[in-house]
Amino acid sequence: MSTAPVRVGEWFAIPPEELQWRFDTSGGPGGQHANRSATRVELSWDAAASTALGDEVRSRLLARLGPRAAGGIVTVSAADTRSQWRNRAIARRRLEDMLRDALREAVVRLPTATTAGARRRRAESKRRRSALKRLRRPPVEEE
Repeated sequence: MSTAPVRVGEWFAIPPEELQWRFDTSGGPGGQHANRSATRVELSWDAAASTALGDEVRSRLLARLGPRAAGGIVTVSAADTRSQWRNRAIARRRLEDMLRDALREAVVRLPTATTAGARRRRAESKRRRSALKRLRRPPVEEE
């Protein structure tokens, strides 16, 4: 589990020696198992000091993560299951997903013109609404 590098898309792979794993009791209800078993997993990675990143990728990653990467350290945690092994897999997947989302390029939307049909439908809708409101008015008395 922890001996394989964490692959983040086609951008880079984090060597396992750069990952810091911490384990703790998960807390909450659960009786003796929750109080005695260290199943909560916290996975940290120092992005600022990582050898896996180039300068451009590092600056873009830290800028996009913002406060989630306080001091250049990215941290995720998992306490979803009673199994430490499954929580390790969840934390690892969360780290991969967070980094992949942060490095994904935003699609630039090109503005397009409103179609003739859309303009016609809008005008017709406004005419219908206007006619409906005109019917609600009290009749005008002519002298």
